[in-house]
Amino acid sequence: MRLARRPVGEVRPEDWAHVTEPVPVPGDGEFLGRTRYLSLDPAMRGWLDDRPSYLPPVAIGEVMRAGSVVEVVASNHPEFQVGELVSGGFGVQEYAVSDGRGVIRVDPALAAPSTYLGALGMPGLTAYFGLLEVGALKEGDTVVVSGAAGAVGTVVGQIAKLKGCRVVGIAGGPEKCALLTEELGFDAAIDYRAEDVRKALHAHAPGGIDVYFDNVGGEILDAALTRLAMRARVVVCGAISQYNNETAVQGPSNYLSLLVRRARMEGFIVFDFARRYPEATRELAGWIGEGLIKVKEHVVDGGVDDFPAALGMLFRGENTGKLVLRVG
Repeated sequence: MRLARRPVGEVRPEDWAHVTEPVPVPGDGEFLGRTRYLSLDPAMRGWLDDRPSYLPPVAIGEVMRAGSVVEVVASNHPEFQVGELVSGGFGVQEYAVSDGRGVIRVDPALAAPSTYLGALGMPGLTAYFGLLEVGALKEGDTVVVSGAAGAVGTVVGQIAKLKGCRVVGIAGGPEKCALLTEELGFDAAIDYRAEDVRKALHAHAPGGIDVYFDNVGGEILDAALTRLAMRARVVVCGAISQYNNETAVQGPSNYLSLLVRRARMEGFIVFDFARRYPEATRELAGWIGEGLIKVKEHVVDGGVDDFPAALGMLFRGENTGKLVLRVG
């Protein structure tokens, strides 16, 4: 799947080129992997715009950037054997050749392969470092997370609970809100589609918000800024409500709350913590194994050609937990 043109607003089918090419042959020190699972992430929308960011934009005609789990089907690499599953940034394609750099082995005995794209992948690491390091979480904090039923939000809330915090999730629809409180252990959930978010935050966080973990931006970020506690920490992880804007991004109008409450708002990229990935992965795997974190995934079956339709699900709020395309 190659990028055919830069999207304006919503990503459309004509923004992509479905290309058929010969299966590549691995050279010395390389292996060939066949894609089994593709990761769908909100950040992908930002990678399509030709503007400065933490990664270069996907170039016109380039294979779409994506994390995936592949099965090794041919190998000239001494450390990778045929039949192994590995995860890495292989892109939206059926086959990929790799020299093994940046590749992580998948242990199906530890977790399902798709989980290495979710709770044991970038979303889980994002939740871990964003909450514990950037958010400087403390026992007894009141934590509010937006996009709470998504890949990152579900993990953020569960880590906060096991660390002894009060957790309020913001999500869209009664089913997602019920999932948060009835299955994942959140103390409260706010349905932004049916409730006044500012009033609900006042009710569920009467003492103020100590950590606000933002995945959506826009009006919900503005509402959260009005409820900050003294010395609050606002963690800027994403802004999915703004990614398809055809006009200027909506910035926070209530930012002076940061001054009044002596709070801070900080953005971060999970790559900043790359050296500590093994530490975080071990802890996350332990929590999952002990049942302290429940993995929520939305797996769609199809082929590489189904990537555009699956990506659109993210921006319509159709997924619960990590969205993955299972190829096969």
